[in-house]
Amino acid sequence: MICGTQAKRLLGGALVSLSLLGVFGLVGCQVDVGGQTLPSPYYMQDDVQYFAPGSGFRLAREAAAMKQAAQQPPAPRR
Repeated sequence: MICGTQAKRLLGGALVSLSLLGVFGLVGCQVDVGGQTLPSPYYMQDDVQYFAPGSGFRLAREAAAMKQAAQQPPAPRR
């Protein structure tokens, strides 16, 4: 037979467990299934990230260095 304090403790533990289960059920998070990262169920309501457009050619410094190297005369061999 369960005493009054044991019953209250058991009922409190069950209530906490159910509330945690409910909170985790309502929160959307990313899930990894079979190697795929699936979005949360609320991905359509998320804020949109904006990335400002940059230059189309990302290697401008490397291209300038190669152009400058091509214009210089070759170094004499020893």
